[in-house]
Amino acid sequence: MNEAAATPTTMSPTRLGVLIMLLAMFLFSLNDAMGKWLVTTYSVGQVLMLRSGVALVILLPFLWRAGLRPILSADRPWLQFARVVFSTAEVFCFYWAVCFLPLADVMTYWLAAPIYVAALSPFLLGEKVGRIRWAAIALGFIGVLVALTPSGQVNPLAILFAIIGTLAFALMIITGRSLRGTPDTTLVLFQILGALLAGIVLAPFGWVTPTLPDFLLLGALGVVAMLAHICVNRAVKLADASTVAPLQYTLLPWAIILGWLFFDDLPRPLTLIGAAIIIASGFVIYWRENRVKSLAGMGEIS
Repeated sequence: MNEAAATPTTMSPTRLGVLIMLLAMFLFSLNDAMGKWLVTTYSVGQVLMLRSGVALVILLPFLWRAGLRPILSADRPWLQFARVVFSTAEVFCFYWAVCFLPLADVMTYWLAAPIYVAALSPFLLGEKVGRIRWAAIALGFIGVLVALTPSGQVNPLAILFAIIGTLAFALMIITGRSLRGTPDTTLVLFQILGALLAGIVLAPFGWVTPTLPDFLLLGALGVVAMLAHICVNRAVKLADASTVAPLQYTLLPWAIILGWLFFDDLPRPLTLIGAAIIIASGFVIYWRENRVKSLAGMGEIS
């Protein structure tokens, strides 16, 4: 059923996909706020270990249903390994950065990942990027520079970790594009196992025995993260990626609201200006990519 034919009592797949994607972004924002709260008391390694352990338990029924074949026969193992390294570095850097920076600031840096993806895709994936998208990429980098403008209250090491994390996130997306034939469950499993292993290695350093409420909160962190990933996977199956992908920018207002409510943090004005430039750049990139696909086969497009 298409959207035009939807009845008042029946929601179209596209509209449902949009709503599920919006829910996913809220869950990711909630997960980030919970993570920021926990890393003020517990080490990043400890948070990674317990979060990933719970997420793995939740994933087990899906793995049981899919069987071992997709896991054991996963193609391009070295690329799979590289993606796990990038995903583990990304989540470690995120939790480290939010120890010292407002949630909205860190989220602004992460929103620049699609710009890095667009800039790196011609060199790593051989994708064609024309003049309009290069201009949007340049605009996005200006937004990043504005958001990164230092102040006396900003921890430069935390900013460095945020930059490394968002670059790792972009590389994780790029390697994921090259692994389209790998089932989502297998990709998520490898991602969880990488973070779990890193957590096990790092957790003994600075270990703090959790209280029962905090232990439950650490477990809830894994539940919320898994639900968010499931919602994203479901959303992109119900609606076109070009429709739901820009909805990731709703992470920023949630980060501002949750950061203010739980940590009394407010983003710097320059961070908000940089975020607005990054979002504008991202919308141009998404619009142009969608436009290029619709005009495919009609000659060279710039």
